[in-house]
Formats: sequence, C-alpha cells, structure tokens
Amino acid sequence: MTFNKPLIFIFFLSLLNLKAQTQFTQQDSLRGSVTPERAWWDVTKNTLDVTIFPNNKSISGSNTITYKVIQSYQTLQLELQAPLVIDSILQDKKTLKYNQKGYSYFVDLQKKQIPNALENLTIFYHGKPQEAKKAPWDGGLVWQKDPKGNHFIASANQQIGASVWWPCKDHPADEMESAKITITCPNPLMNVSNGRSTSIHKNNNNTTSYTWEVTNPINNYGISINIANYANFSETYKGLKGDLDCNYFVLKENVNKAKKQFKDVPKMLTAFEYWFGAYPFYKDSYKMVETPYLGMEHQSCVAYGNNYENGYLGKPMGDSKWGSKFDFIIIHESGHEWFANSISCQDVADMWIHEAFTTYSESLFLDYHYGTQAANEYVQGIQSLVRNDKPIIGAYNVHNHGSSDMYFKGSLMLHTLRQIVNDDDKWRNILLGINKTFYHKAITGQQMIDYINQQIEKVDLEGFFNQYLKTTKIPQLSVKQVKGNIYYKWTNVVVNFNIPIKIYLNEKEIWLQPKAKNWKKIKGNLNDLKVDKNFYVQKQNL
Repeated sequence: MTFNKPLIFIFFLSLLNLKAQTQFTQQDSLRGSVTPERAWWDVTKNTLDVTIFPNNKSISGSNTITYKVIQSYQTLQLELQAPLVIDSILQDKKTLKYNQKGYSYFVDLQKKQIPNALENLTIFYHGKPQEAKKAPWDGGLVWQKDPKGNHFIASANQQIGASVWWPCKDHPADEMESAKITITCPNPLMNVSNGRSTSIHKNNNNTTSYTWEVTNPINNYGISINIANYANFSETYKGLKGDLDCNYFVLKENVNKAKKQFKDVPKMLTAFEYWFGAYPFYKDSYKMVETPYLGMEHQSCVAYGNNYENGYLGKPMGDSKWGSKFDFIIIHESGHEWFANSISCQDVADMWIHEAFTTYSESLFLDYHYGTQAANEYVQGIQSLVRNDKPIIGAYNVHNHGSSDMYFKGSLMLHTLRQIVNDDDKWRNILLGINKTFYHKAITGQQMIDYINQQIEKVDLEGFFNQYLKTTKIPQLSVKQVKGNIYYKWTNVVVNFNIPIKIYLNEKEIWLQPKAKNWKKIKGNLNDLKVDKNFYVQKQNL
C-alpha cells in the first residue's frame, strides 16, 4: 500500500506552519534574533509551577528563571503569548516594571546586574492559552477527552513556541541547563513531564501536584504537559551507558496494545546507539507517553499518538514496503533525542539539523535490523514526497523555517553523502563523531557543514550543501552519445558542485568525476548507462 501523498504533504507543511512571506514584522525580529536584551544573560534553569483547570481550559502559575549574568545590562526580554496575561514580575521580592511589544516583554531590572552572578526572576501569569486547532501542526494546548470521557490534555508547541503556555526566553540559542516542572491537575488525572518524577503531593482541594526534574540541557519546546488517567509500565534497557529505565504512560485501556507496539523502543535504542552513540539522556530516563495528537520529540518524554500501528497511522511512509516494518512515530520522534534534543539548532532557519538527520535515522533503523538494501529502498521510496518548493534553509534572525523538504530531501541529501563517503565504517564514525562533538549543544548549520567537510577529505562539500539546502534545483548528470563515447557533465548545479557519482555501465560499477563547465567522456553506449539510485540526482539525456 502506498502512502497518501496529499496527507503527508499536509502533515509536514502544517507542522512547520509555513508562510510564503518575503517581509517580516517587528515581532518576527524580536522573536527570532538574539537582541541586546537577550544576549547579556544565560538561562541555567526554569522552575515551572502551573495549575491546570480543564473545565474552562485555563492555567495559572509561575516560572522562576535562574540565569547567569554574562555582561552588565538592565533590561531583560522574555516572551508570553496572548491571551495569557502576566500578573507580576519579581526579583528579590521586588515588583518590577516592564514594557510590552507584541508578546515580547522588556523588564526593567532594579538590581545591578553583575557579570558572573546568578540571579532569579519570577513571572506570575494566568489565562486561557491558545488551543491547538490541529496538534502538533497548529500548536498550543490540546484539550480533549479519552474514550471514557476523562480529560486528556497535552502541550504541542514546537513551531509556535513554548511561550504559548509559559513565560520564557523563547529563543533556541539559549537552552536551559536543567528544569523543574510542577503541574497540578484534578484527581484522578496525573501529569507526566520531562525527566524524573521527584514529588507527588496530594492537595486538600481534590488535586495533585506532580513534580518532574530534568538534569540535562533542554530546549524550551521540549518541556511538556501530558495529563490523563494514565497507566504505567516499564522495562530496563541495557545500553552503552548501563541500565536505562524506559517508562511508558498510556491510557489504561491501551496497556496491552502498548506492550506489544512498544517493542520497537529497545530495537530503536539498539540501532541508534550503534549509529549515533549512547542515548543522550540516561540521567533523565526514557519515557513514551500517549497523547491526544500524533507525536512530538519532547526530550525524555516522547509524545505518542500513532494508534498503535506500524507506519504512519497505519500506512507506510513513501512508496517502499519497508515503512510498514516499524512504528513511524516511535522511531522518528525518538530519533530526535539525538538530533533536536541533544544537538539543537541555534536558529530555526537551520532546523534541517533536527529534521534531515532524524528522517534519515529511519533508514538507519532499517539498515541495522533488515540490512542496507532495505535502507536504500526506503530512502528511494521517499523521493516522491519532495516538493522542491523553496530552499530548506530559512531566513535567519526572524524565526523563519525553510521548506518542509528538510525532512525528505534532507534525508536524501544525507543518504547521497553516505554514497560519496563509500565506506560505511567511516560513515558511522562521522555520525558518532557528530554526536560526540556537538553533544548537548545548540549549533549553527555552518558548524555542522564544516565538521562533515573536515571528515570527508576527498571532496569539498560546500557546493554540495549549498545545492541541496539553499536551492530547489536537483543536480542533473547530463549525458550524450557521440559515436562510441558517452559525454557527461553536471548541469543545473551551483558553483563548486563537484561530487563524484556512481554509475553502472553494462552492469559494471564505475565512479565518474563530472565537472560543470567541461564535458568528460567514457567509452560506451548510453543505453547501457544507469545512475545509482542512491544518489539524489537526475539523469538528463541530450
């Protein structure tokens, strides 16, 4: 069965909430850039204490931001999106004044900010947060009911931002080093958030407060609320760093389904620890939590809503049968633990760091468990999902994502790169090196490109990455027959696109080194020439 292509396009376009815009607003710049009011302070911890009121879909609470002063400055920028309202902002028990521009708030600090000092700022707020219309693509909070009529609530805010439900420094360049999350909800509901459970306190008003603590760096959008009448079961995975406790929180009626379907989790961990190195958050455990929407990569608390079926909602991803061999949400969203959560982008324009590598990780899961041919066929099968509508890299400093092609085209780009390396041991070492070098860091796309370029010495990949990330042009291997020779060169390529390519001539494997300006030739009949399908290029017969 082939995948419903219109549905999958809607899925990824909606996830990114893409705008065909050439002009940006002041709010775009305030949200997307490291302003002077952001640059001088570094978040070390967020301490959230939030009460959920399901019956009227409202919340009330506070966030205490612990930060380190990098340089002296007296104005601090944070975000909280309407219709939520800030009640007060305090530092050292003193109420502070602030100005508002859109949903960015500029706080006038009374206390002298001294470099290297650790300070706290507490924001009290309340209101009805934006409700997600179609989570996770149109973000916000999800207020639903389970089949038995119990409240089923979750956060989903990758694109729209964490400030849709809590006040924070809402920019990806500054990840907190740790977090404490206390969520209070009515009984008998329970909340599951990131990290480990450290406290459960039953209150005298028929509510319970659940406290979770994260000890690893975490991005803002990774902080999550998951509230339901959950059942819990667990297992221990013996991994590269010892015992990893894997906890699963699902609706009580789905326990048996989950115990069967979640067998993909240890298989995923085995494959990804082989390719990428140890799971990045042993200290915070691994959790998979059922949600009232499809899924999201909330760090150490992966959101799951794939109906306990293989593929994507029961259908394979792309045109290959191999997409039916695994649960897409388990593999894809867990892959983000390495790419998005451990290695994060500093600007969402470079979100290909998250999505290209994670989409590609699906094929590596297949490679480990079913062989390289299975991985090859899977990647080849997603070519039909590429749109080539606009470049993968978005505009910097305005919170602008590029094309949804960062998923499928990004995977094809990396799979092509594997062919160029032509040495799977070296390719694996590159992937391991990426995860070691950028472990728990927010980086730029150029840092990733420079690292890979350093590891692959036989070709300069600057043109390769420019081609696939900054243009919509598919490289063409133009070929023509002149008597007994085949002439070939690159066309439809950027400057310095000079990668080698594998072809088959009379079924014999041959590596060519095409150039863009000059024709090269090889003896043979054009009808006998085939380009290796694992290269994301087109063959053009002239």
